[in-house]
Amino acid sequence: MEYSERKKAVLVLKDGTVFFGKSVGVEGTAFGEICFNTGMTGYQEIFTDPSYFGQIMLSTTAHIGNYGVNVDEVDSDGIKISGLVCKNFSYYHSRPNSESDLLTYLEKANLIAISDVDTRALTAHIRDNGAMNAIISTDGKSIEELKVMLENVPSMEGLELSSKVSTKEAYHFGNPDASHKIAAVDFGIKTNILRCFEERDCYVKVFPYNVSYDELVAFGADGYFLSNGPGDPQALAKLGVLDTVNKVIDSGLPVFGICLGHQLIGLSQGVSTFKMFSGHRGVNHPVMNLGSTQGEITSQNHGFAINKEELAKHTNLELTHVHLNDGTVAGMKMKSKNVFSVQYHPESSPGPHDSRYLFDEFVENIKNNKGATV
Repeated sequence: MEYSERKKAVLVLKDGTVFFGKSVGVEGTAFGEICFNTGMTGYQEIFTDPSYFGQIMLSTTAHIGNYGVNVDEVDSDGIKISGLVCKNFSYYHSRPNSESDLLTYLEKANLIAISDVDTRALTAHIRDNGAMNAIISTDGKSIEELKVMLENVPSMEGLELSSKVSTKEAYHFGNPDASHKIAAVDFGIKTNILRCFEERDCYVKVFPYNVSYDELVAFGADGYFLSNGPGDPQALAKLGVLDTVNKVIDSGLPVFGICLGHQLIGLSQGVSTFKMFSGHRGVNHPVMNLGSTQGEITSQNHGFAINKEELAKHTNLELTHVHLNDGTVAGMKMKSKNVFSVQYHPESSPGPHDSRYLFDEFVENIKNNKGATV
């Protein structure tokens, strides 16, 4: 596609700031909270991450689409972002094992994307002013019309989204003859998390977000997993999921939580969560493991976090990992229960593998618990 043939596009932020660009392909209008991801690779994994549901993705890397797409690099049943903003969009790709170009992939999902935006200026604006709602349009709507539409877009704070992305029916993943059985509650689970369990000889049954504790028990699992997911954890808690979380914790079986699952564990113990100014999204976030004193470069994607001051005062919770950029809570464990959780994504899809040991620790907890009950 020639540059001159591409239609003009516009991005309007909640605070009234306007950015201009070019339409990548699909015509229309999309809205959501705009957030930026600093990863230089892994765009397909990012686009299909259910935790990004309801968000417009701003990529800070200069090129998107240059290596095409591959079916092995999806983390759900399809694209979950609401829209895409980038600097340079590659209509051609050069990776030999790519199955398609990115444009075709986006068109099949009817995803609106805009390019040729000053992404450095836009990222700096979000850093200074915080994550906020935005609207992108490629179909000629006026700026004033878009501003009116943007007024009706709900804030991410107080928004419950797990019910939009969670599985409707329970399903299995892995080898039925595996050594360990895990019951996973799907608040927006990523496929690569399931792959990490399968690689560790685990058979997983994935349940909907609103599963009852009795349904979980009926599976006869050796441990429980609480997944990542989108939206405000306090809004999700109002749907009654904390009752199940508490029963899972009280079961005595090992429990592991990631991201939203981590936040729900905190909420279940009376520790509040808060909306972050701009959130953590990328594959280069430094975390300190306070137990080993080793640093980890981690993959992160969250706009909410656990209250660190409340955690410090809690008699039964212990801070285990801390984000080195801003000191926020990156991990915790319970002192009296076999329960631990992290705020980031150890399945590293995309991202470095520094934190995959956490899956090993969970499986080791399962093995030790089995030995203790024999």
